[in-house]
Amino acid sequence: MLFKGLGYRAHNPYWSFSPTSGDGAKLRGGRFNPKGISTLYLSLTAPTALAEYNQGFPHRPQPLSLCAYELNCKNIRNLLDQKQRKKAGITLSEMACAWELIVTRKQTPPTWIMANHLIASGVAGIIVPSYAKNAPEDGLNIILWDWHDFPPHQAKLIDDDKRLPKNQKSWK
Repeated sequence: MLFKGLGYRAHNPYWSFSPTSGDGAKLRGGRFNPKGISTLYLSLTAPTALAEYNQGFPHRPQPLSLCAYELNCKNIRNLLDQKQRKKAGITLSEMACAWELIVTRKQTPPTWIMANHLIASGVAGIIVPSYAKNAPEDGLNIILWDWHDFPPHQAKLIDDDKRLPKNQKSWK
């Protein structure tokens, strides 16, 4: 499927010089990517992006940089659709699994197995529900494993006025 629209991400301002890197997810892993796989996690609304950023700390919001991205991505699987989930070999409950706990037990979360399978088959990304606490009930995320500033897998940062810093030295 082709997805065109906006994506949003709330960043720690200290790391906002690199808003499209996917390096944090690559370093630590995430719900939909094992360690070692660069992944760009975006939300489809700003309120969902804020909920994702403040996961686990809804009572103490911290400073952030909210960024928007122009998305024009082919090869996206909409895992809200039951047929697409079946093709991907995953259920809604498996997508909502306690993936961090599973990893601490030295097991592989079903979401990582699914991600590896989809990446190997050329899927660029997936649309999934938000699992963040306090996310809007209809909150959605788009997870990208293959993205660039241009189509067919475009996730282009919107920063027309060049407001984001160029490097970490900007913060010192």
